[in-house]
Amino acid sequence: MTTTSKKTTARKQALPLQSSKPLKRPVKAGKPTRAEKGQQTRAALLRAAADVIGEHGYQGAMVSLITAKAQIAQGTFYNYFASQQDLLDQLLPAVGRFMLDYIQKRSADGKTEAEREERRFHAYFAFLEEHPEYYRIMYEAEVFAPESFRQHRETVGRGLTRLLERARKAGELPECEPRELEVLAYMMMGARHYLSMRYARDGDKPATFPKWVTKAYMKFLAHGIYP
Repeated sequence: MTTTSKKTTARKQALPLQSSKPLKRPVKAGKPTRAEKGQQTRAALLRAAADVIGEHGYQGAMVSLITAKAQIAQGTFYNYFASQQDLLDQLLPAVGRFMLDYIQKRSADGKTEAEREERRFHAYFAFLEEHPEYYRIMYEAEVFAPESFRQHRETVGRGLTRLLERARKAGELPECEPRELEVLAYMMMGARHYLSMRYARDGDKPATFPKWVTKAYMKFLAHGIYP
């Protein structure tokens, strides 16, 4: 197993979760509007929930712990979420949007789809190291927030399939039939899942992902097991 990164704790940042449709403020500076304050409070609760789940898991994500972490009155919680389960159901989609945006920004300048996939792969594990709570949010959601887990899985799967379709149209996947692209997308997702279990964790702590694993993954994509 890889050695836990000593820099991980220092580098860890709070997930900057926001509404998928952030409000536009007037140019004039001033105090936040009531709507903006509401967005900030909701984002603070989501960030706190992410931290609590990262430490205690979904089963330990009590509303009292989340509101204490967010420094928000417990009664205020129910102005933003109907129940504890409502928050849990909304957390993975919110974190997932942030993760996908993080990866896209770090991979968009690749010249070929293979280059972009290598950067996406590297960015995914960099995200796990910077935000280790995502690991537990993602993989426990299948049990504790199954509908959100399904939606997230399908969102990622559709996104990768579209990228592979773009590569096929560009002549980078000449031997692939259109119906095979989703299969490849889910294989790539499976690789991320199991490689994160093996190489991105040191027990219950995050670990620095080895560069040689990325190289092995790219060899597999470029040549296959039986070229």
